[in-house]
Amino acid sequence: MTQYTPKVSKAWTIFTYFNFAVAALMMAGGIYALQASFSAKGYYAMAALMLVYSTASITKALRDKEESDRIYNKLEDARTERLLAEAAGDDI
Repeated sequence: MTQYTPKVSKAWTIFTYFNFAVAALMMAGGIYALQASFSAKGYYAMAALMLVYSTASITKALRDKEESDRIYNKLEDARTERLLAEAAGDDI
């Protein structure tokens, strides 16, 4: 019986990388155009918040992928052990 192990979607991973890049570019653009006016401070606040959120999202995506790979490898190891046991004539 094959078990389904949910994996992180490719679209979510691409979205988090894209979101991170946009936030970093916004912050760099803000630093380049520094004029310390009220609107510049607001721009920095929004870009900083987006950068923090994007960092958390990309971290979650990478962690979920690693966890999914780990679970998949455990299942594969268990299947291999079972096949080896059956080939050796041992009962499970």
